[in-house]
Amino acid sequence: MNMKRESDIEDIILKHALLNALRHGGKARTDAVVKKLLAEKPELRKNVREIIPLVKEIVKRVNQKSLSEIEGIIRQRWPDELEAKKETGKKKELPPLPEAEEGRVVTRFAPNPDFVLHLGSARPAILSYAYARKYRGRFILRFEDTDPKTKPPVLEAYELIREDLRWLNISWDAEYIQSQRMEIYYQHAQELIKRGYAYVCTHTPEEIRRMRREGIADPCSNHPPEIHLEKWEKMMKGEYGEGEAVLRIKTDPKHPDPSVRDWIAFRIIDTEKYPHPLVGSKYVVWPTYNFACAIDDHLLGVTHILRAKEHQTNTVKQSYIYKYLGWEEPVAIHFGRVGLEGTILSKSKIRAGIERGLYKGWDDPRLGTLRALRRRGILPQAIWDLILEIGVKPSSARISIENLHSMNRKYLEHIANRYMFVPGPVEIKLKWKGDTLKARIPYHPSYPERGYRTIVLSKTGGSFKIFVPRRDLDRMLRERETRLLGLATIKPLKFPEFEVVDVSHEVRKGQFVVQWVPVDENVKVKVIKAEKSDVVEILGLGEKSLEKLNVDARAQFFRFGFVRLDSIGEEGHVFYYTHS
Repeated sequence: MNMKRESDIEDIILKHALLNALRHGGKARTDAVVKKLLAEKPELRKNVREIIPLVKEIVKRVNQKSLSEIEGIIRQRWPDELEAKKETGKKKELPPLPEAEEGRVVTRFAPNPDFVLHLGSARPAILSYAYARKYRGRFILRFEDTDPKTKPPVLEAYELIREDLRWLNISWDAEYIQSQRMEIYYQHAQELIKRGYAYVCTHTPEEIRRMRREGIADPCSNHPPEIHLEKWEKMMKGEYGEGEAVLRIKTDPKHPDPSVRDWIAFRIIDTEKYPHPLVGSKYVVWPTYNFACAIDDHLLGVTHILRAKEHQTNTVKQSYIYKYLGWEEPVAIHFGRVGLEGTILSKSKIRAGIERGLYKGWDDPRLGTLRALRRRGILPQAIWDLILEIGVKPSSARISIENLHSMNRKYLEHIANRYMFVPGPVEIKLKWKGDTLKARIPYHPSYPERGYRTIVLSKTGGSFKIFVPRRDLDRMLRERETRLLGLATIKPLKFPEFEVVDVSHEVRKGQFVVQWVPVDENVKVKVIKAEKSDVVEILGLGEKSLEKLNVDARAQFFRFGFVRLDSIGEEGHVFYYTHS
């Protein structure tokens, strides 16, 4: 095969390996991928022996990836295939963007790197990215980090935010960091001063607030541009201290919103006391959010801004910059806040809780950060579904946690294999005439092609010994019969003994079914679960098959719920509870 043809075949193999892995819990099968390849390219049947090693190699690489990575690759390279394969119904379509032209839409997501992303911040990220892709435009990631005092950036947050976006399967066409663009802001500030649209004010913060409140024009604004350029130079040289001088944008002293009246564009920050994590104390004059945002949105070609309603006043403030510099204003779309019932999204509350030791970190399962949701086992596609369902409504949305769980469950039902976990294990003995008892349990009842595991119990001391959940024991002793999952039907004798009455694999209607694990073959399991304001640890034993799972695997424990494997170590297999 020539190189180009071989590359094309590798792409087809990769596509089918990824799709097969997505359908089968992250593990593609070589035979299934070969079958799909030959169905698409029947002319390759004569080369099948030559192709199989290549398929095996690609399948091996795919099976080493997490489910989110697998879907991310499909979403980027074969989005149509992804939509065709999904069994969760048609996605909600985004409404058209006003004034949008195919190939000319530029959106941006502009987080402050003082914190990781949470469900609320996922909304503008997903909507901005989705619209850019819908119109075949560009999507920009911009870190807005020009307030080292009030909202000090956290060094590790830059990369953590990038990780959060990658986990959401969001990629960006360009990245900018505002603290590395300071000279650009200075140039435009100087230009506005020259044109008479900005001035240096040396009144105290209290006096500025009073003048705004009373609708009084700032006397500093009456000085000619030459005077303000001199004061600007003094600001730049550090001749003013914190609070001694600010640069203000001329608006209207009588504007209905006092915050818009001659708003502050630059202020002085003592960066010896409040150093910036990227640029240290190099700068002392820092642009406010509204100034840097307006300049960057224009220079980076942003056509549409999607952000929360709380920014409506900021849009008004920024409009003055556009008017004074003769620029076309981008289209701004404002939507309401998102709240998640039973989950904390407030940055300040989360930060305070972490500092007090109430939460263990940004990924504490009680929180609404993406890292916490991810650790619990919420899938990125469920968050996409949720955000697209809410859309760009101007009203605030209060989402029930069960709504998110329902969306997540649609995906987990297909990808999560079933396993037995026994919380609070208690030993019982089974009486049976045979020498062995055998269970044959499918990994997923809806997908028999994923295979079965066989568990064989051997008799020791005249009985078979297993663990069952302590919480089920009273009912097992009361019931006339209990069905041990995939193994046998039993009836109580004198505790701890039960008699095996049926070894067929049929479950009769109304039978009480209980999961179990052998006494001599099991693994230690700990499940971490968020319950309202607490985190509880549920200890127990799991079946031996759990040893085949890799970290980050999703599973469903019979009669317990969906879980995500977080770590494997001395504590055994540690899972985080996702939901029922």
